[in-house]
Amino acid sequence: MPLIRRKRINIGLVLPFLVIALVFGGMFWHKYQDSRKIPPAPHIRQPSGTRTAVLFFVADGSRLAREARELEPCSETGVCIKDTLDALLSGSMGDYDEAIPESTALNGVRIEGATAVVDLSQGFAADLPSGSSAEMLAVYSLVDTVCTNYPQISQVKLTVEGNGSTVLGHLDLSKPLTPDYSLEQASGQAPEIAAPPIPKKGKP
Repeated sequence: MPLIRRKRINIGLVLPFLVIALVFGGMFWHKYQDSRKIPPAPHIRQPSGTRTAVLFFVADGSRLAREARELEPCSETGVCIKDTLDALLSGSMGDYDEAIPESTALNGVRIEGATAVVDLSQGFAADLPSGSSAEMLAVYSLVDTVCTNYPQISQVKLTVEGNGSTVLGHLDLSKPLTPDYSLEQASGQAPEIAAPPIPKKGKP
């Protein structure tokens, strides 16, 4: 029976091809893996820190008083005003009373030049205590809060459920209102022209 000679493979010739195949195979594998990865979301720079807002509440049942509140930073005026008024509607963190009925909701804020148009829910007009003093405190709690924190806003137009001709028991809201800082003075005291300094948080 004749012997069959097996051809011996020259490893020196095959080895370079194996190396090349492994290199290219690894490259294709990495590209395939990269194509399946979910790209990371772009990093959006957020404003850092907080901003201090001045909110107007009722002290002694007869006057407005200022309370400082730390809020999240923002950049668009309408959004910032809405955030500030939301904080006002949430109530005092100190010993002050709310001038605005708890049933009041803020429907929206829009900017028209130097005027901020603030739309409130029906609860604002329906649930206000009777009397001109209560109406004045509620209305100017809103107006003074907006104009004190945003100097570019010189007046505030209050609407109720989009109605720009709302008349309360004693106050006509059909026209924009400018701030009235004399309401920070107790009854019987002469009003100051300049607004007093901001008190410490939670203290009149």
